[in-house]
Amino acid sequence: MSTKDFIEKDYYKVLGVPKDATEAEIKKAYRKLAREFHPDANKGNTKAEERFKEISEANDILGDPKKRKEYDEARALFGNGGFRPGPGAAGGNFNFDLGDLFGGNAQSGGFGGGIGDVFGGLFNRGGPAAGTRTQPRRGQDVESEVTLSFTEAIEGATVPLRMSSQAPCKACSGTGDKNGTPRVCPTCVGTGQVARGSGGGFSLTDPCPDCKGRGLIAEHPCLECKGSGRAKSSRTMQVRIPAGVTDGQRIRLRGKGAPGERGGPAGDLYVVVHVGEHPVFGRKDDNLTVTVPVTFAEAALGGEVRVPTLGGPAVTLKLPPGTPNGRTMRARGKGAVRKDGTRGDLLITVEVRVPQDLSGKARDALEAYREATADEDPRAELFEAAKGA
Repeated sequence: MSTKDFIEKDYYKVLGVPKDATEAEIKKAYRKLAREFHPDANKGNTKAEERFKEISEANDILGDPKKRKEYDEARALFGNGGFRPGPGAAGGNFNFDLGDLFGGNAQSGGFGGGIGDVFGGLFNRGGPAAGTRTQPRRGQDVESEVTLSFTEAIEGATVPLRMSSQAPCKACSGTGDKNGTPRVCPTCVGTGQVARGSGGGFSLTDPCPDCKGRGLIAEHPCLECKGSGRAKSSRTMQVRIPAGVTDGQRIRLRGKGAPGERGGPAGDLYVVVHVGEHPVFGRKDDNLTVTVPVTFAEAALGGEVRVPTLGGPAVTLKLPPGTPNGRTMRARGKGAVRKDGTRGDLLITVEVRVPQDLSGKARDALEAYREATADEDPRAELFEAAKGA
């Protein structure tokens, strides 16, 4: 419907109520007419169907105080197509063509924008007139969980995932009616949404409270879905978990959630990942960590130490002489997979092991070492620093 037609239409006349009718009178008139001209009570009667649309449209405007006020003000301004001039206009019967005002020809019904666009948004008339057509509905988002081993999280894995979600009821083909013939919701006229005022001449939409946003109401509710048109569905699907995921990470898989209704898109699937621990390796961001025990002689004299990697060949770590306990060294490219496909590093921490049991030969060697280093006091600097503090 064009903006011109919308302003010129007398909704009070459609409902058969005076312009000063109360909200209760408007509601009563609408209910009476809706019952009389409802499509279910007039099957095959196209005139009754058009009349029902007109009645619903009138109730949508007059039944909402905000919209009614805006409608009355617009009609007062434009007066059934005739622009009302100010006191200075000659003759007092000057008529202004709405076609000029709305940027088109009033005879052809064409409008090129301007104030027509403003009133189109003001009265929420941006789309075609509401009828029995219902809107597509997006499927629900679904959340599930999966537990991976440490190695699977680093390398990526394809895992079977069983999930339950709401899907169109098979018993009623998603209509909610056991006979498969639901009726259009009279409150939202099949759109699944109702408008509410937000101030400033604009309106927002909310899901219809009567049909819960479906646009349809089941006269004979399906026994399986209780008239909702949705039923619980379980399915198993193979989900690819990308390499490098971390514990607690939430992955979004577009279009893998619950199916939509009436041609609407499917929802998304969110997978929360739990990662098990590894007996050898740990993780720090994109790097893997490992603690490697070395002997006192290796740390003091230096040497080469073989270090395991996750899922690959061992690497050789060259210890410089005098390596202290707890020193961390780096093996590049042996860590976790990053988002860009490259790998982090393997952080190797040296742990000098103190032997618990010594052979006689080893004990003699250590005694000789102690005698050779008897003049060295590793705690001398500690005491000097304590005195100066």
